[in-house]
Amino acid sequence: MTRTSVPAQPEGPDDHSRLEKKPPEPPESATYAPPPPLPVTPPGASDATRLLCAGTYMDEPFRDAVIDELYVHEERFAAPSMGIDAARVLAHALRARRLELGWAAAILGVWIVAIPMSSGLVVLYLFPVVFMALSRLVRRAPLPAWLARGLSFLLRWYGRLQLLFFIVALVAAVIVGEALGGAWRVLPVRLLTDLLPFGSSSSDEPDFGWSGDSSSYGGWESAAGYADPSGGSGMLQVWIALLLPLVVATLVALQRGQFARALARELSKERFPDVMSDPAERAEGLRFRRLRERVRIEQHGPLVMYRAADPFCGAGWPYKTWSLSVELVPRPDRKVEPLDNAAILERIVPLVAALRVPSPHGSPQAAAAVRDRLRALEIDECVFLPAEGLPTRAAAPYAPEAFEEHRAAAVEEGGETRRHFLRIRVGGWNEGIVTTVFVRVHTQGGMLMLEVAPHVLWPLRQQFQDADRLAHQYRHHHHFGKAVWALSRTPRSAGSAVLTLVRGLLSAWRLATAGHGAALPEGPGAAVRELGSYGESSLFQDMDVARYLKTIQQRVTAGVTTALSEAGYRTDEFEQRIVHVAEGGVYVESAQGAVGIGDHNTITHNTTERGSAAKGSTKRGNG
Repeated sequence: MTRTSVPAQPEGPDDHSRLEKKPPEPPESATYAPPPPLPVTPPGASDATRLLCAGTYMDEPFRDAVIDELYVHEERFAAPSMGIDAARVLAHALRARRLELGWAAAILGVWIVAIPMSSGLVVLYLFPVVFMALSRLVRRAPLPAWLARGLSFLLRWYGRLQLLFFIVALVAAVIVGEALGGAWRVLPVRLLTDLLPFGSSSSDEPDFGWSGDSSSYGGWESAAGYADPSGGSGMLQVWIALLLPLVVATLVALQRGQFARALARELSKERFPDVMSDPAERAEGLRFRRLRERVRIEQHGPLVMYRAADPFCGAGWPYKTWSLSVELVPRPDRKVEPLDNAAILERIVPLVAALRVPSPHGSPQAAAAVRDRLRALEIDECVFLPAEGLPTRAAAPYAPEAFEEHRAAAVEEGGETRRHFLRIRVGGWNEGIVTTVFVRVHTQGGMLMLEVAPHVLWPLRQQFQDADRLAHQYRHHHHFGKAVWALSRTPRSAGSAVLTLVRGLLSAWRLATAGHGAALPEGPGAAVRELGSYGESSLFQDMDVARYLKTIQQRVTAGVTTALSEAGYRTDEFEQRIVHVAEGGVYVESAQGAVGIGDHNTITHNTTERGSAAKGSTKRGNG
């Protein structure tokens, strides 16, 4: 394997590695200073954070999962947040829940007030609504497809026709009843509601043989306030029942309009980077403020408190993890020098850091115009510690001095629970695709073990990516379209309001009674970025991920080869285990079993498109 020559790499503002002390020498062909790395967008101002905040207003299960993980389970450490600020997503999740609870209470309050004011007449709306709700349940029931579609169609249209007949009855009561006056104003409602299965007229009274006194009316008319044929209270109740759907539809439209206004104001691309002006960040509450600061300490720190079942929670899905072990054989013509783990990492880091520098383009302007995301590559060292055994969450050693002690001990000890990794991260597509490579080296008993664990965070859910477009479409839609949209969602608004309030009460009950604040600390159960991921990517994004991984792995293996050679060890065995593929990519003893030994190899390698997934990780990111 030939030795890799790299250009000089200036130190970037995001460079916190203790190993990257001195950049390599610039090549002789360079006639100008290389441009600085691309400016790094703060995680709290990234577009991925903005879209996840918008998702809390659009997706109830996602919002509830964020609140449950970061707010209810306060004993859990926050998972590493790659390119986002989970605390800001939590702030908007709590704000979205408060707004939704307020709108649900308003919608349910309108129904509660309308029932006595209409003397129970609006209760008749519930029958068609129940049939339409049953149609949705039947469609998702474990039945044959043809049967589920047929029953759902019948129930849906039966409910719609019921609702139509009832509204026609109310309109007829208003028009014809006002024209006829007296006892006859109840006749249109009586005629049409008797045709419906929920009609409540008395079966023992004569058909429409009213004599004009109140005793001749059926039970429904008396309960509805029609006891006084010459009065107007009955028509007032009919008007209330007729206007109820319009009032509820107005509330539904206003609720949707608030989400659209939020995307145009505090969640807009122009205003979102200003954290101090975000109304969600200014929310009151000691618990929220305490947990917000705790999450911001934990999510971006070099110390990772993990759960044994999912140590890489937050990094995404595993992508072709591989490892390599070789015998440390001294060269006969060289004196062997001590070779420890830190010495190998010291050779790897400068080579990887040099990927930030564009190749010579003939002029500083041309080099500075390169927008490759490798120019914003981030390198740091992280230590994984198990969360079990700590007395409280605040006892985790996040202080710089405490972390340095763990780092210095973990880099050489090769322990099972405390592990040291070199973490290399590339955030592409506005942090929509995050590629992270964890590198660990260990020497023991004359053997060198190299472990490389690439992880990829795939794009956000398509619904979240379309948030700006959906909000723009709603804001610029004409009034008729908005009215139709709101009216079509009015029948389910009452049930949705009840479910929203029930979920809010259950969450508050768990918060008050579960005792999570007194529980022993544990590792993260979920990561916000993974919860918001869908798992599908475009061909362009797949190509970028493959390029990032091949490039980084090439430099990692080149650094190991350099360290072995400079320490006086033979490198031929290490080089023989590396399979060269097109464009300089490197696969080393991948999990699928491709191994090349010697020269002129022919290797057949069958893999899945995404690589192997970690146990349990396939459930993350789909809600």
